Amino acid sequence: MIRAHGLTKRYGAKTVVDDLSFEVRPGTVTGFLGPNGAGKSTTMRMLLGLDAPTRGRATIGGRAYATHPAPLQEVGALLEARSVHPGRSAFHHLMALAHTHGIPRSRVEAVLDLAGIREVAAKRVKGFSLGMGQRLGIAAALLADPATIILDEPVNGLDPEGVLWIRNLLKSLAAQGRTVLVSSHLMSEMALTADHLVIIGRGRLLADTTVDEFVRQSGTGSVKVVTPEAGHLGELLAGPGVEITSDSPGVLEVRGTDAEHIGRTAAAHSLPLFELTPHAVSLEQAFMDLTHDAVEYQATTTAQGATTPTGVPA
Repeated sequence: MIRAHGLTKRYGAKTVVDDLSFEVRPGTVTGFLGPNGAGKSTTMRMLLGLDAPTRGRATIGGRAYATHPAPLQEVGALLEARSVHPGRSAFHHLMALAHTHGIPRSRVEAVLDLAGIREVAAKRVKGFSLGMGQRLGIAAALLADPATIILDEPVNGLDPEGVLWIRNLLKSLAAQGRTVLVSSHLMSEMALTADHLVIIGRGRLLADTTVDEFVRQSGTGSVKVVTPEAGHLGELLAGPGVEITSDSPGVLEVRGTDAEHIGRTAAAHSLPLFELTPHAVSLEQAFMDLTHDAVEYQATTTAQGATTPTGVPA
């Protein structure tokens, strides 16, 4: 289990992580989410003892990472895929790590196969693509068969087959009872992979909940309504908390109420409905709604469709 208690990190006058507390339990894939600059990477570095917290404490398996006698067997981590000597081959990189913990060559061979990089094992890492470097980093993280896995943006650079591979891998590791913490900016992938979410913004905890509960609490989504009486129905549905928009004649997008209420209202006034389709809130939309005020770098869209930083003339 991973525990963060009151983690705070300051660099001069800037507070990057602010009194952050959460737990990551075994048997689940926990997504660690937040906008750019939220403090995710700094938090992960504090979990692994790479950065010392200004205040607070982090433990993995009940103790600080640096105090584990065989840390690779307790925690497998990937924070930066390129932190490998470029002149070494993938095989020799893994063997160098293996020698530090008495890990046999057979295990190195096994993780090369697991990561799908057996064919390039003899090649120097400096010639690897970003995706191949990610696979090597994940192989290194799993080398000592650790109980806890911490991965920062593991799908960066992976092709669709690689993304599917890492998704299934993370799920299988959690199913084995391991503790899995993974950060990503790909909300669609997190929706398919994560069971639990820890979301931070400006270094503070914003949410600590299951994916299903987070999406459910974010709202009812919208309902697409197609009717020749769009104007009349819109007037009947209008009220506090109800938002109605229309992109084309006869089509309404209704937020703030559900399909059942819309259908009953239409029936009560004998209004025909050609379509009544609920659209659930996506994890991406729920995340954007939650973190809107915590985004450090805002962008606006110009009339021509180009984006410019907020406050900067196009």
